[in-house]
Amino acid sequence: MVRVVVTGAAGFIGSRVAEAAAEAGHDVLAVDAPDRSLAPATARRTWDALGPPRIELDLASADLAPLASADVVVHLAGRPGIRSSWDAGDAVHRDNVVATRRVLAAARGRVVVASSSSVYGSAGRDRPTREDDPLAPASPYAVSKVAVEGLARRRPDTVVLRYFSVYGPGQRPDMAFHRFTEAALAGRPLPVFGDGRKARSFTHVDDVVAATLAAMTAEAPGGTAINVGHPEPVTVRAAIALLGRVLGVRPEIETAEPVAGDADRTWADPSLARELLGWTPRIALADGLADQIAWHREIALAVL
Repeated sequence: MVRVVVTGAAGFIGSRVAEAAAEAGHDVLAVDAPDRSLAPATARRTWDALGPPRIELDLASADLAPLASADVVVHLAGRPGIRSSWDAGDAVHRDNVVATRRVLAAARGRVVVASSSSVYGSAGRDRPTREDDPLAPASPYAVSKVAVEGLARRRPDTVVLRYFSVYGPGQRPDMAFHRFTEAALAGRPLPVFGDGRKARSFTHVDDVVAATLAAMTAEAPGGTAINVGHPEPVTVRAAIALLGRVLGVRPEIETAEPVAGDADRTWADPSLARELLGWTPRIALADGLADQIAWHREIALAVL
């Protein structure tokens, strides 16, 4: 049994990692500040439903002594979102960089740190992005994640996971497939930023959780960054068409101005994850979207 602290445990990925680690028999402490979430009502519901013991801490200001007794800290807390980061001011630096610096200083065991594919900027069309490719952050959020990785590289027992476009049950309301699915189920046009031709390595949250748990004990040099993403990029329009087929509808698209700093293409090379974590993504987009749609329908029935 491993003593695990999961920060960001009221979030989309963090809640599932905390539950999965507990189900695997680990001694888990969930940590978060739900009221600082971009979707505080959603985070609070998730937080209140968590099974593991939990404690509310603002990582950027609180005493982080509870982290010192953990064998592993899975650091998933932070302020997400490229779009929202342009208007967030100092909050992105505070919640991502300052909080991570304090977590790394407080932890005594391994730390698994969440980063993002956004650190790469846009991938080329000739091959997927590898971990040794140059970084080209194009938004305040992406810049903060590059800074987070810089902090992690200074610490001996730290693994950085670069997540690619995570989707699935439990997505925050501001995330793309959440917005698309809710609109489609309600018969509304789907809100798309840009022309829908941007491509993404959409990665199901269950695959992301599996990679994250594997990173807790994997043999890896300190500060190693690892891509956690599906190796097949899909355009937003193609994903919407697939969602429509799963739902049995033909979705109408309502376009808006593209988001500044949003990559034209993300494309993950998961070879290093296979080598170091024994991980490959297993959930195809069609199956993952069906899973997410089922979750949305369950929510709708619960409200009735």
